[in-house]
Amino acid sequence: MKRLLILGTAIAALFVQPAFAQEQKLLNASYDVARELFVAVNEAFVKGHPGVTIDQSHAGTSKQARSIVEGLEADVVTFNQSTDIDFLAKQGFVSTEWTKAFPNNASPFYSFPAFLVRAGNPKNIKGWADLARDDVHAVFPNPKTSGNARYTYLAATAWAKEEYKDDQEKIEAYITKIFDNVPVFDTGGRAATTTFVERGQGDVLITFEAETRGIEKQFGKDKVESVIPSVSLLAEFPVAVVDKVAKKHGTEALAKSYLDFLYTEEGQKIAAEFGHRVHNEKVASDFKSEFPEVRLVKVDDVFGGWSKIQSEHFASGGTLDKLYGSR
Repeated sequence: MKRLLILGTAIAALFVQPAFAQEQKLLNASYDVARELFVAVNEAFVKGHPGVTIDQSHAGTSKQARSIVEGLEADVVTFNQSTDIDFLAKQGFVSTEWTKAFPNNASPFYSFPAFLVRAGNPKNIKGWADLARDDVHAVFPNPKTSGNARYTYLAATAWAKEEYKDDQEKIEAYITKIFDNVPVFDTGGRAATTTFVERGQGDVLITFEAETRGIEKQFGKDKVESVIPSVSLLAEFPVAVVDKVAKKHGTEALAKSYLDFLYTEEGQKIAAEFGHRVHNEKVASDFKSEFPEVRLVKVDDVFGGWSKIQSEHFASGGTLDKLYGSR
């Protein structure tokens, strides 16, 4: 009888343990305007991973990076700016080789700063030059806290470098004028969207093309419409496993699988459906008609890379501090 009882307990354990072992949870710390995208990504991912739960945290990526260092236990990050992942690497949370862990420098999809204007485009806003007009008030978040806004700052600077032939005085005057024209600086991209769309402030919202497409779809072209400038700055969306946290949670394999999913055809299709441009050739071809052509310049070509940007523009006392001031 005792042997039968032991055998029965062992057999029962075989059925119980695998189900229990599958009950895992991931926290994805992401950028502010990616909420709807990752609701769809998570729903698709967990279908193939029974027992897995994906929780989300959204804010400006610089704020997210600091929160992780201060105790936010995110297993993965899906950011919109590589410098914030570099910051985590320097703090020992992410591998220093994180850009080699996934394809395309660990960026599964991309976008660029674009414009959203009121229906009918009453201010006739077509490009970066219009943002410095006296009668145009732009809305975008605080570039000190938002990766989204930093791309806006860099894209405007890239245009100005071409327009003013690298005349630093004219470039800085142009950027200062844009900052002066912003009615309120929110901490993140989604708050800026609310300021523009729901609170009715400003004439143009500057955010990622993916966000402009989503807002246009949500609120209708009778209220807002997208404007794609002729040139903008390539915005990549880097991802990484937060090794220090994932190891603590025992979620390293699951975290990698989750980020790998973003590169699958299914993951790429979801990204494209939410307005992102993707690397998968088949999916990109299927959605080609939905994305207008735009000339995209690169950070490396215009600014000499993110390390140089960090030291010259974003470091304490750098160009951004100088032009943004105490706003």
